[in-house]
Amino acid sequence: MQHVHIVFAMISCLALLGGGTIAAAAQGLPGGASSLNEAHGDWSVACAARGGSVQCAISQSQVSGQNGQRVLTIELRAAEGWEAINGVLILPFGLRLDDGVTLAIDESAALPTQRFSTCLPAGCLVPLAFDAGTVSALRAGSALALTAAANDTGQEVSFSISLTGFTTALNRIAQLGAI
Repeated sequence: MQHVHIVFAMISCLALLGGGTIAAAAQGLPGGASSLNEAHGDWSVACAARGGSVQCAISQSQVSGQNGQRVLTIELRAAEGWEAINGVLILPFGLRLDDGVTLAIDESAALPTQRFSTCLPAGCLVPLAFDAGTVSALRAGSALALTAAANDTGQEVSFSISLTGFTTALNRIAQLGAI
């Protein structure tokens, strides 16, 4: 249940960051449901019907096995007629914000460094915008590698986001008519 609240809070946060939301066609969610939550591999689909529209996003959260705290969350939604996706990455405190975050799909060359936009009680936000070529690479990939620097030591901190289920989750929100 906590994951659902985090996802809907992030959908609202994305709207505040200027990304808007994904509105599905007027038919709403299957069976007239007010919300929908599904697992697709390591990704989740969350949709909510509000005010005559449906807002959907795909996300993945990782939790520390040692203390049960959230390590990172990524949430994405379609943009530009499904040619691109936008979203947000929430990383833990303690990273060197000025250095940003480097992302790479599998063993490919690093994507341009992404900058932190702000920090909130849930963590520090990195807005994401992936073009059609990057979306294709994400669909074909197995992991999205993230690299940042620790604020106190400058030592490299690495994270890995599984892309297992990414394509089916993105296809599912397309099937729901979200655009």
